[in-house]
Amino acid sequence: MGTGTIRHMALFTLKVPADSREAQAFLKDGKEILSGIPVVRQFEALRQVSAKCEFDFCFSMEFANQEDYDSYNNHPDHQAFVSERWETEVAKFQEIDLLK
Repeated sequence: MGTGTIRHMALFTLKVPADSREAQAFLKDGKEILSGIPVVRQFEALRQVSAKCEFDFCFSMEFANQEDYDSYNNHPDHQAFVSERWETEVAKFQEIDLLK
């Protein structure tokens, strides 16, 4: 285990109902913006289906290594999405970073 690939997952619940148009727009915009960052691989926007989890959605993506992950975190498109959308539309979240 441990090839250097990092899987980053952000589980979250929005301030609006999960089945609303606003939620769908957030997921669509997040996918377009975040997957457009060159170091992001395998981006997925997922809907939670387990009653055991308190979150409604997940953004999952991979990075080749820690350097790429750091580049993503510092990328202006990521930072803008966080400040303009994430911080205003997300009610709660949990981030998980795993080494593959």
